[in-house]
Amino acid sequence: MRIGVDTGGTFTDCVVVEGGAVKILKVFSTPDDAARGIAQGVRQLARTGKTAALEIVHGTTIGTNSLLERRGAKVALVTTAGFEDLLEIGRQNRPSLYDLNVLRDPPLVTSALRFGVNERTAADGKILQKPSPAELKRLRAQIQKSGAESIAVCLLFSFANPAHEMEIARALIGLRLPVSVSHEILREFREFERVSSTTINAFLAPRMGAYLFNLGRVFADRSRHSRVEKRDSRDIPLRRTSARVYVMQSSGGITTAERAAREPVRTILSGPAGGVVAAASLAKRIGIDRIISFDMGGTSTDVCLIEGQPRTTNETILGGLPVAVPVLDVHSVGAGGGSLARIDSGGALRVGPGSAGAVPGPICYGRGGTQPTVTDAHLILGRLDPDYFLGGTFKLDASDVEHRFAEFIRRAHSAIANPVALACGIVAVTNANMERALRLISVERGYDPRDFSLICFGGAGGLHAADLARSLSLKQVVVPANPGAFSALGILTSDIVKDASHSALLRVPEQYGKQQVMFRKFIRNLRERFQRLESRAHAELQREGFNGQRAKSDLRLDIRYLGQAYELSVPFTSDFPARFHREHEKAYGYSRAGRPIEVVNLRVRLAIPTPKPRARHHAATPHRPLARPLLNRKPVWFGQRLWNTPLYDRDQLAHGTTFRGPVVVIEYSSTTIVPPDFVACVDKLGNLVLSQNAR
Repeated sequence: MRIGVDTGGTFTDCVVVEGGAVKILKVFSTPDDAARGIAQGVRQLARTGKTAALEIVHGTTIGTNSLLERRGAKVALVTTAGFEDLLEIGRQNRPSLYDLNVLRDPPLVTSALRFGVNERTAADGKILQKPSPAELKRLRAQIQKSGAESIAVCLLFSFANPAHEMEIARALIGLRLPVSVSHEILREFREFERVSSTTINAFLAPRMGAYLFNLGRVFADRSRHSRVEKRDSRDIPLRRTSARVYVMQSSGGITTAERAAREPVRTILSGPAGGVVAAASLAKRIGIDRIISFDMGGTSTDVCLIEGQPRTTNETILGGLPVAVPVLDVHSVGAGGGSLARIDSGGALRVGPGSAGAVPGPICYGRGGTQPTVTDAHLILGRLDPDYFLGGTFKLDASDVEHRFAEFIRRAHSAIANPVALACGIVAVTNANMERALRLISVERGYDPRDFSLICFGGAGGLHAADLARSLSLKQVVVPANPGAFSALGILTSDIVKDASHSALLRVPEQYGKQQVMFRKFIRNLRERFQRLESRAHAELQREGFNGQRAKSDLRLDIRYLGQAYELSVPFTSDFPARFHREHEKAYGYSRAGRPIEVVNLRVRLAIPTPKPRARHHAATPHRPLARPLLNRKPVWFGQRLWNTPLYDRDQLAHGTTFRGPVVVIEYSSTTIVPPDFVACVDKLGNLVLSQNAR
């Protein structure tokens, strides 16, 4: 049995596919120990299984939260003498151009924990000065005395020749501390980004390692691990179960828990990546080429523009720190169902990025929350029904929400008239925050939103999708089945992926006259380099227990015009120069066919396919009456008026069913709003498709 698990700020979503049917379960996250929430969900799903063998495929926010909250290990940074302060100097980019008093976040490593080694490697990989045994002994003693909990090693030009990094790592093994070396984390040029990524990895490694060890212990077979002390027998979901844990990477593929513990920097966008993978797969099944994935959970909203395949990037900033490992090009904002409302010093209503999380959660959860949230606002407006939340298994407290909203207005001395007006304001501000995120990944990058469909998921996504589609004139909104656990389904169905890269910095010969022969030799040289890179990646997959021969290869080149400071990624083919010129024209509006180009990085992506659930087609019953799905009718606020609105049970909506808004569609994991100016239909895959009414 394979179970997909997505741990969010409010809920932990668990998904299993049996016989083509998707079963989901949402449980409250346990921030003090995420493994408890996961064990609770897996235990309940696994009870119905017929096998004792478990594979847990996990999307985690441990790395993201640790980095944003600066709760990680005490790191010792080892670098080439004279470059100890590179991590603090950075690129000297001003976060606020005209702010003379701007305060930068402190570096992850203090100056007292940055150590220089007298060694030198040239840009071409030639060894100029070796570190002496006496110096390595001194370095080891200094780090041992410093109280460091983790070590990052990043030497100048080690991407060209990592010999000294390997020598230093061997010298530090006796300290029994996790050691992150840059040639394993990111074997690419650009010193600051490489040292930043390596340091982040070291910063996260002890906490991620402890978390994954604890998670593995929770699901461990007692007979095999009888010597391991268990904290609580209730943490063991199946007495006779052995399980293997896999972790979702930010690049859109899974890896072993062991590798994730060694290289946690590759998991910093683990959860959002699952949603993007699932959205791209759904778009392919329903024949849509251009989509925007919209994932609104309890804490944040993640959006990603996709044309065909999801795009990866190596230029991510998280918590003010550059991360240069491959990640899916996802943009996140602090807007979710648990986002907290407040009145700022100027009297304006603000929502987020602070969140109520799972504890205490929104007011309506009755778990101690007192500050209005987006979820509470929807309850005030009638868009959430207190009796049908989580399939009726959890009743929302509507009376306390009314009281707290009135109290919030009174304490803030606000001009807001009443709780309904406050709720409308909270929804409007939240929509504005998410609309800015959607415009950033579309309009600001030269894309017309009118050419795209919105694939909406997450527990709160369906409550806002239609409003955003109206604002941006999107083609349509597609709400998949089980949207509240859609990211967990994407995590479950993701392929096993190994990414490898290497900086080359090779000038490309021209392709005319006598240079044509040189170009053909250049292509052969690139193929040989790719073969070596592929061989190393295959070997690593074999060591991790996978059949590397089943892996499919994707070879790409990072290319730029000679003298440029940025690159574009194109597939490695014999006509890659022409492809680069076309991509440059598309991205920047111009190209220079006669200008020399340079291959900067070689990238290899190996993917081993995993089992995928079959798409279940539903027989059309277009004339089926809507009386059966009707759960209730109630007044719901849309705009400035109340509408008598039907509440439909989505599980009872058959293929071919079409209806006009206003309607509230309820299901176990989410609620979808169909406003008065929208029409909705159910397609053959069970997706709910919303489009603006032409009337």
